Amino acid sequence: MAFSRTRKGTRNLFAFIGEVGETARTLWWNFFDWLARIEWRQLAIIAVLALTLSAPFRLGESVSMFIVFSVGLKVLAGGKRRAESEARMAEQQAGTETLERRLVEAQMAALQAQVEPHFLFNTLALIGQLIETDPPQAAKIHAHLIDYLRATLPQMRAKGNGTLGRQIELSRAYLAIMQARMRERLAVSIDVAPDLLSASFPPMMLQTLIENAIKHGLEPKVAGGRIDIRASASSTAAGNVLQLEVQDDGVGFDVHAGDGLGLTNIRERLRLLYGSRAQLIIEAPLDGGARAIVRMPFAPDIFAGSKL
Repeated sequence: MAFSRTRKGTRNLFAFIGEVGETARTLWWNFFDWLARIEWRQLAIIAVLALTLSAPFRLGESVSMFIVFSVGLKVLAGGKRRAESEARMAEQQAGTETLERRLVEAQMAALQAQVEPHFLFNTLALIGQLIETDPPQAAKIHAHLIDYLRATLPQMRAKGNGTLGRQIELSRAYLAIMQARMRERLAVSIDVAPDLLSASFPPMMLQTLIENAIKHGLEPKVAGGRIDIRASASSTAAGNVLQLEVQDDGVGFDVHAGDGLGLTNIRERLRLLYGSRAQLIIEAPLDGGARAIVRMPFAPDIFAGSKL
């Protein structure tokens, strides 16, 4: 009888934890949607009121960090909301060849806008912790975050493709933050020839591959590991091909598991952009870890110059 009561109590505890998690998730996305809808003027008024009311309680620093987080999240939320709205409008009107092309463009925008805000939240939380224990490290991560947002936000709003050079720049800023978080558990190598930096490359795709390698390959590994990023170009009968590889020496890839949201997103974006001329390949190297390979037509921007 006592064992039965214990089992029942354990089930109730797990159910309660599940309800708490579901409630937290609902509140999070409600807050995300609220930020997407609220006007900038209203958000500014709320920020001023929050700073004013928090001053007597000496919470100004924490409130300021939350305001910075909210502003960054609103930019992401607004972009996602606009992209989804454009996708819905284009889908309703996709009856002619012109409108079908608009639908594909809107679908691309919606896929590009599917960026998890948790990275931003976790980074700001880490800065808050380090302010008390390691202020110089907190300042360093804060600078990396500014570099990351400066590189990310224009690409989130941009239409069409970016260049491989811009994606490398963005990924360096992202990896600098991850190295500050994981410290000696993360090593990085980037081998991309200068003449490949002007090649057209879809925004945020490289970062998605890197995030996937860290989340599923290196973070579960106690000792951490390294990520190698390589790019090369070759000539084939079908034309010039750009190949980008992201390889890690983490816990490895489960060949029986399906693609997650990130890899599915990449496959769909490649299909919309290049049809059968591009592909995403996931391999399990013999020495362990995983390797993600993106192959696509190599189209250098001859007008890019130094502005990659």
